[in-house]
Amino acid sequence: MDELIGKVVEGKVIRLTEFGAFIWLSCGKKGLIHISQISNSFVKDVSEYLNVNDTVKARVISKNKNGDLNLSIKDVDNEDPVNTRQTKYDGGFEKKLALFLKESGEILSDLKKNIEAKRGEKRKR
Repeated sequence: MDELIGKVVEGKVIRLTEFGAFIWLSCGKKGLIHISQISNSFVKDVSEYLNVNDTVKARVISKNKNGDLNLSIKDVDNEDPVNTRQTKYDGGFEKKLALFLKESGEILSDLKKNIEAKRGEKRKR
């Protein structure tokens, strides 16, 4: 089963939880897409992104001790997620700075949305 690690697989969502979604893969294995691996942006509610019986493509990122697979939807577009993460800052200083500013802005935006949502919940009480 280790030969699946790094490969993109297709499966059907069989159950949603607050921490992710369980997927039944065409190879007969079960996998989990953790909430942090669903999207590059902040995911507050899994059901806003996935529904039971949805067919999804995900990359196998690891295998747990029970033999179940850990999956990532957000890594599907990366040809080699490990190497992509290590080399995305290669290039000139301007390219590195532009990429850093873009990623920082996205993270800051997600953080502000999360804080606003929490403040809104407190005011409703």
